[in-house]
Amino acid sequence: EAARRARLVHEAQRRTDAVIRVGAGAEVIEKWVPVQRVGLYVPGGLVAYPSSVVMNVIPALVAGVESLAIASPPQREAADPAFVGLPHPAVLAACALLGVTEVYAVGGAQAIGMFAYGTSECAPVDLVTGPGNVYVAAAKRVVRGTIGIDSEAGPTEIGILADSSADPAFVAADLIAQAEHDENASCLLVTDSTELMDAVDREVAQQLTTTVHRARVETALTNQSAYALVNDLDQGLDVVDAWAAEHLEVITVDAVERAARVRNAGAIFVGPWAPVSLGDYLAGSNHVLPTGGSARHTGGLSVQSFLRSMHVVNYTREALAEVAPLIDALGGAEDLHSHVAAVRVRIPSGTDD
Repeated sequence: EAARRARLVHEAQRRTDAVIRVGAGAEVIEKWVPVQRVGLYVPGGLVAYPSSVVMNVIPALVAGVESLAIASPPQREAADPAFVGLPHPAVLAACALLGVTEVYAVGGAQAIGMFAYGTSECAPVDLVTGPGNVYVAAAKRVVRGTIGIDSEAGPTEIGILADSSADPAFVAADLIAQAEHDENASCLLVTDSTELMDAVDREVAQQLTTTVHRARVETALTNQSAYALVNDLDQGLDVVDAWAAEHLEVITVDAVERAARVRNAGAIFVGPWAPVSLGDYLAGSNHVLPTGGSARHTGGLSVQSFLRSMHVVNYTREALAEVAPLIDALGGAEDLHSHVAAVRVRIPSGTDD
């Protein structure tokens, strides 16, 4: 079901080629071409993420990528000893379900290096995508330029913009859910209500008593998480836009209208019935999202991430002759006379008509 919903959303994103006629006999075709070979990273150091297989593979398949390789960390321990040293069986099952047969038991920065530079067994890729920890994000920054990257996706972040109408139990649960990912996760509650802030604090303490990964969650909530009390929700919007969180929940009485005013976020979850956990698994949206403030300039993983735009220029002799005098003027202004000559060798001066 997760794959079906993701496919529905991502198939709607697929762009088609466009032919733009700029004059008689003059056209520019915007052509969308898939990246040829892609490395997809699926994290697995603390827990298994078969959902990340879906989020990486579906848009790549919809885009038409020919060659897909997945890297995911090997298990040190496994219920079945046969899987020790291999990616988690749930990850392997997701790969099999989606038809991915090139899978490497490699994790962390090493996997990104393998994809960028290749090994005797793994050919280098053109693009690497997928979430990971701080080391994976740093490695993607290092190899960017040698290969393409989607974004620096990790460690995880959640921002929640909420007013007094929000259920403190919902807010606390969502903060804890994202802190569960990683000790380096960042969680921020932005509110204009001291009552909500205090109630959420009590709820977090209560819910932590039954949290499975309590130590990890407490570290994340203690080290790089906060509550921000603002004068009003307009100021709250300024705060969340400045932070540009990977995930942003808007739980206010006017959630739809207020969410429409958000400028910077990897993904926005509107109202009390759209928790980030829904987006992690089954919303149909993609959970590979920019972190570290990069949502100010970068979007989440999509079909477009795996496509390149190419302009194909097609002019007749008559169309070139029509603009030749303009090229004379522009090339002369830039002192690039060979540019002018490359046109005039085809359309000698005096034969423009």
